[in-house]
Amino acid sequence: MKKYSAKEIRNVVVLGHTGSGKTTLIESSLFLAGHTKRFGKVDEGNTTSDYDPEEARRQISISASVLPVEWKDTKINFIDTPGFFDFDGEVRQALAVADMAVLVINAKSGIEVGTERAWEYIQKNDLPRIIFVSGMDDEHVDYESMLENLKENFGKSIAPLQEPIIEEGGKFVGYVNIIKKQGRKYVDGRTQDCPIPENLVESVAMLRKMLEESVAETDDALMEKFFDDQDFTEEELQVAKNIGTANGTVTPVLVGAGIHSIGVRVLLNAIIEYVPPTAELCPTVKTTTDQIDCTAEGSLCAFVFKTISDPYVGRLSLFRVYSGVFKKDTPLYNSNTQTNEKISQLYIMRGKEQISVDEISAGDIGAIAKLSATSTGDTLATKEKPYVLPGIDFPKPLYAMGLVPKGKGDEDKISGAISKFLDEDKTLSYNLNRETKQTVIAGLGDSHLDVLINKLRSKYKLEVELTPLVVPFKETIKGKAVGIRGRHKKQSGGAGQFGDVVMDFEPSGDLTQPYVFEEKIFGGAVPRNFFPAVEKGIQESVLAGPLGGYPVVGLKATLQDGSYHAVDSNELSFKLAAIIAFKDGFMKANPVLLEPIYKIEILVPDQYTGDIMGDMNRRRGRILGMHKEDTKQVISVLAPLTEMVNYTIDLRSMTQGRGSFTMEFEQYEEAPRN
Repeated sequence: MKKYSAKEIRNVVVLGHTGSGKTTLIESSLFLAGHTKRFGKVDEGNTTSDYDPEEARRQISISASVLPVEWKDTKINFIDTPGFFDFDGEVRQALAVADMAVLVINAKSGIEVGTERAWEYIQKNDLPRIIFVSGMDDEHVDYESMLENLKENFGKSIAPLQEPIIEEGGKFVGYVNIIKKQGRKYVDGRTQDCPIPENLVESVAMLRKMLEESVAETDDALMEKFFDDQDFTEEELQVAKNIGTANGTVTPVLVGAGIHSIGVRVLLNAIIEYVPPTAELCPTVKTTTDQIDCTAEGSLCAFVFKTISDPYVGRLSLFRVYSGVFKKDTPLYNSNTQTNEKISQLYIMRGKEQISVDEISAGDIGAIAKLSATSTGDTLATKEKPYVLPGIDFPKPLYAMGLVPKGKGDEDKISGAISKFLDEDKTLSYNLNRETKQTVIAGLGDSHLDVLINKLRSKYKLEVELTPLVVPFKETIKGKAVGIRGRHKKQSGGAGQFGDVVMDFEPSGDLTQPYVFEEKIFGGAVPRNFFPAVEKGIQESVLAGPLGGYPVVGLKATLQDGSYHAVDSNELSFKLAAIIAFKDGFMKANPVLLEPIYKIEILVPDQYTGDIMGDMNRRRGRILGMHKEDTKQVISVLAPLTEMVNYTIDLRSMTQGRGSFTMEFEQYEEAPRN
């Protein structure tokens, strides 16, 4: 592959709702550029982007993949992303290294939930963007209505550059260039001039006004001209469109049909023409301490945004170079872990294809094999200038389930396999809950965990099953039990066993500690050397309370009296006596079950606020307050974990995927008797 400088590179993240045509668009681009000999199709499971067996089986993207396209002496690094919310971490990885975005919208479906979320990400990352309306060959497409919806949802920046030409029978045959007021028809995938159909003259004029309104925001003189109702010249529109696209105030809208490679050439040309190269668009980048220039002449600085566990090559670290030149013999220093790394092989990735190269320059994206101490989010630099770039803000895994091996003795194998998945996917968590003795796997949703289970089966031949999450209840007492006697006596010939204690049990007032032990013995009723044995009996007893076998907290046990035998008494006897006293006293001191309470912050559009608050009341939640954040409402709630186990799925259902939430442990509270 040819070497490209930062002046010849575009790093483009492709976003959109699942099924909108992102993968097909990139597949078409690869085919038109001559990088593939066969046009892969999603429904046949043979696209360059979706190479994982799970992606082929489900016919959706589940991981981000880099697909460079060489077009007109420019390298466009497309990053294909999943549209399904369970794989949101992959989208954030791609956004971390992208300079611009292509937002793909299905012409028939229009603005969907994934479209809205993609737009939010584009706005948050302040990326230049182009909207590509795919599927224009579909029947019953209402392009004008969709443009109005785009403008209503995304503002005045929407700038339609094309009006589709639809012939009788709903066949998409070409478009009208709004700026040039020129018709273009597709012939064998390419365009040629044609007259503007009479039935489109009025709509072309309307779209021209929409375009002028959008680009007028880029210049005061144009704004004045727009309000005076003067027509813009072609040159004014072209210049303002490019300026506005580069700074994010103008969003060009193009049309096409990726499955037929219609409009894809125009999009590729637009990416090169409308948006400046990486060197101009991102001339500098902020590290945690200073700012560096994105040039090949600078000191080496690269950001690892994704990790892949390849069964043949091993661990692959995908990175973007922000400064300097990556070479095979370059000494590497991981600024995050403060360790040295060795380069074994450099690659340019195209899906799963690994193209070996000697060097990768500033602005470009590549991969290194077999880094030992580097993971996603780390910065690779030099020891002399150990730059650290900001990491990636991943969503927290909130959908948790128990994981149980089906085969005996597979625990270590499963842990080893999952550790590789954790290295790849920072939105997964895996741990043993010491309180419930349950192995817990957590992700972003049920599909996320289902993919993990299938990968364990297909890649590592390991069979596991998911079980409901065990909620870590606790036990405590609300009352006081005084003078509870515990006596252990055993005689079996020879030395016997004898321990006798009298104890008080009451709340300690501190639910963060299992127990508090005191002794108030007078007159040596129990020798001091047996006090530790009595406490050990309490210590063992609080591990599993008599009410339901859950850990005990907030207990105060006071040793008041007792008796002993000069020969038969020993430490074991007094420990067993304390256990007997505990079981009796605990049940007499008004025992209660405690459940974990979490603080939840739910982010939803206004129209769902009432439904969410009603649902929270049904979940025994207590509303703490509400406030506005951008265009959404943030609802703060205290709710028991018991009611929140499946909330990830339930919230998506209630809000059609528009809601999100965070939760963190707050405290333990008494559970209802039922």
